Amino acid sequence: MRVINASLLFLMLVFCISTSYSQELNSNTRTIKSISVPSGFERVKSQPNSFGEYLQKLPLKEEGARVYYYHGGVKENFGQYIEVIDLEIGNKDLHQCADAVIRLRAEYLWRTKQYDDIQFNFTNGHRIKYSRWMNGERIKVQGNKSSWYKSQDPNNDYNSFWEYLEEIFMYAGTYSLNKELKSKDLKNMEIGDVLIQGGFPGHAMIIVDMAIHKSSGQKVFLLAQSYMPAQQTHIVTNPTNPDLNPWYELNSENSISTPEWHFSVNDLKSF
Repeated sequence: MRVINASLLFLMLVFCISTSYSQELNSNTRTIKSISVPSGFERVKSQPNSFGEYLQKLPLKEEGARVYYYHGGVKENFGQYIEVIDLEIGNKDLHQCADAVIRLRAEYLWRTKQYDDIQFNFTNGHRIKYSRWMNGERIKVQGNKSSWYKSQDPNNDYNSFWEYLEEIFMYAGTYSLNKELKSKDLKNMEIGDVLIQGGFPGHAMIIVDMAIHKSSGQKVFLLAQSYMPAQQTHIVTNPTNPDLNPWYELNSENSISTPEWHFSVNDLKSF
């Protein structure tokens, strides 16, 4: 039997910790694309390495899984959700609605090494660039003011990236994210766009998949959200159209009604 020395054991432990929030896919992983499209529809094929492709490949937990809160409690399913995205959310009450959207966008950029594009605003308007965090700077917050200071050696591992995200989660929200995003006409919706109402609390949901009818050209889409308190991101059901559930129609009606929020068609925005 081979003996593992203490140094090697320590390195193995560090590796396990550094990958604790990551999620790698294998051939047996269920993904967003495992959700069947309605009859007559064809799933939108995203460009390789795009944000849309990243979202369509998000891993899902086993069928029938329940959503867990950050503290380990269960969000019982009373018809609000149909699938749970299999990503860790940490053990703090931070990963809420806008945070889940920010996390998905940031993680896509991090995994594709687009580090300079990872930047989000605090509610006070301070733009927090990951490139500065990656180089060892940190944020000091005093009242409504925040500033950078040099704190650590440069680091770009996943744990440091997650700490950056939790800093964003703490001081950003629907109010700040809504101001950052660009308004978009509903007819131009794409995977990765966001339905958002900025406020306190406000709400945000992200389009994680789309399909188009082969003959009529009608578009349908899937919506994912987190909520309060912090909880795992999940695919919501469609309470207004059982025939399409969990898919939503793309139309010009005045509102989009989800199990826990109502949006106007004017609430669609994009990164």
